[in-house]
Amino acid sequence: MINKITVSATVNADKSAVWDCYTNPEHIIHWNFADPSWHYPKAENHMTIGGKYNARMEAKDGSFGFDFEAYYTKIDMGNSYSYGFGDRFCDVRFNSIDGQTEIIVSFDPETENPIELQQNGWQAILNNFKSYVESH
Repeated sequence: MINKITVSATVNADKSAVWDCYTNPEHIIHWNFADPSWHYPKAENHMTIGGKYNARMEAKDGSFGFDFEAYYTKIDMGNSYSYGFGDRFCDVRFNSIDGQTEIIVSFDPETENPIELQQNGWQAILNNFKSYVESH
């Protein structure tokens, strides 16, 4: 089994703006979905060690939805953080590169869906984030 799945994007914005859009619920609800037929009606983020991230993702047609809850295990404000969700973990890093910001997300795969589907889904969310920030 693969250890971690990694996705990344380079956003044309400085690191502090990218960090804010990635971690602030008022922004998260506008980008954190892989497909335009979905939306994020609610997000809460308590970014402290042991603090929780809670969010709701739903199909816009109301046919399906789920809650996502995670807890923070490591935080280097403005640079990186790690969180656990269920029995899985995710690491997020923000790197400044010539006035742009590279985001690298590495996460434990789940066993229900193929690796490629998981990677494509998380990459689509990151691409949506990039578009949101660059048009914001």
